[in-house]
Amino acid sequence: MNLYNKIIKKDAVVAVIGLGYVGLPIALAFAKKIKVIGFDINEKRVNMMKKSIDPSQELTKEDFKNSDITFTHKLEDLKKANFFIIAVPTPIDEHNLPDLKPLIGASTTVGKVLKKGDYVVYESTVYPGCTEDDCIPVLEQHSKLKFVKDFKVGYSPERINPGDKEHTITKILKIVAGCDAESLDVIAKTYEIIVEPGTHRASSIKVAEAAKIIENTQRDVNIALMNELSIIFNKMNINTYDVLEAAGTKWNFLKFSPGLVGGHCIGVDPYYLTYKAESLGYHARVINSGRYVNDSMGFYVAKTCVKKIIAAGKNLSKSKVLVMGATFKEDVSDIRNSKVADIVKELKSFGVKVDIVDPHADSDELKHEYGFGLSKLSKGYDGVIVAVNHKEYKTLDEKYFKTIISKKGVLVDVKGMYKDKMKDLAYWSL
Repeated sequence: MNLYNKIIKKDAVVAVIGLGYVGLPIALAFAKKIKVIGFDINEKRVNMMKKSIDPSQELTKEDFKNSDITFTHKLEDLKKANFFIIAVPTPIDEHNLPDLKPLIGASTTVGKVLKKGDYVVYESTVYPGCTEDDCIPVLEQHSKLKFVKDFKVGYSPERINPGDKEHTITKILKIVAGCDAESLDVIAKTYEIIVEPGTHRASSIKVAEAAKIIENTQRDVNIALMNELSIIFNKMNINTYDVLEAAGTKWNFLKFSPGLVGGHCIGVDPYYLTYKAESLGYHARVINSGRYVNDSMGFYVAKTCVKKIIAAGKNLSKSKVLVMGATFKEDVSDIRNSKVADIVKELKSFGVKVDIVDPHADSDELKHEYGFGLSKLSKGYDGVIVAVNHKEYKTLDEKYFKTIISKKGVLVDVKGMYKDKMKDLAYWSL
């Protein structure tokens, strides 16, 4: 009897390592069908999940019901597992280089409990070759077992989109790869327990790694083009969204829009690819240029706001700006790699007083990560920057903004939510 058959009969256990935005939904989806261990090194988070609370605020108590899952932070509990799914973050450091510490740490943890016949599948986004070159040696070192002969490894990149209730783990076709034909079959069938559209069986682990990393790189480059166009169109005094609306009438026009590109995927993954390219002696010009443009947009938005405040004849040192939204995207609590922090930093560099509000972000988390917390909303702002298009902001109208913006103040609408809705206020968008 192979491992897949044991899993569906609950004679073998699936363990998910890392219970964040990616890991927890996977663990709970599997736990509706099979026996699961959910492991995270953060005891506080684990205790919350034991009470059916998602620390990431993505899932409800209902999502935890009817789940055959054991939440734990103890290494000993992982010894009962046979099929390990590693879903930890793969961030970048301050030099925009891959930070593999969480991935190597998770591999070390699994290596310590790995047994003959076990499987390890990585979901974390990495550069092609990382699983085989960086992770498998760690598994071998700590388990004292031999790859392929004693244990099998696969790769199945995550495709979870925070805040998206439609494209969930069970609804998206899953890419899978294995180290040999047998492992590919077992891994594919295991994921097919929960993934309704089924799986795409990639020809190798490297191909699966590459497929994932170009998904976000492609989006990053396309958004960078829109951001650069918005800078050009601004100099021409035409609205970018008007241009995109007109261009979008052609059937094959790709509908991307300008904006802040942060978060733990699009703003990070391309750096993994350019790092690998550099190690092979190739400088990725298009990808790096796109990254430069997107990483500059927060500063560009802040400077434009400052210029408009000065143009209105106001004294910058006495000016006050409100930034609405601090998370990396709309309707989520995730603040990782939020480019709103760049807006705040740039505004403060001009001596402007800055207030920040957000209905989803945690003030203490912001303070810890970026050095600023949330503020109480007041009035008399010389500039208001709506940086994130949370649903709570979509219904706001000109009448509302007039109550908080000073005379000759400016409304900066990063995503163009209020285009054509502002008649009297000074208005600007990307």
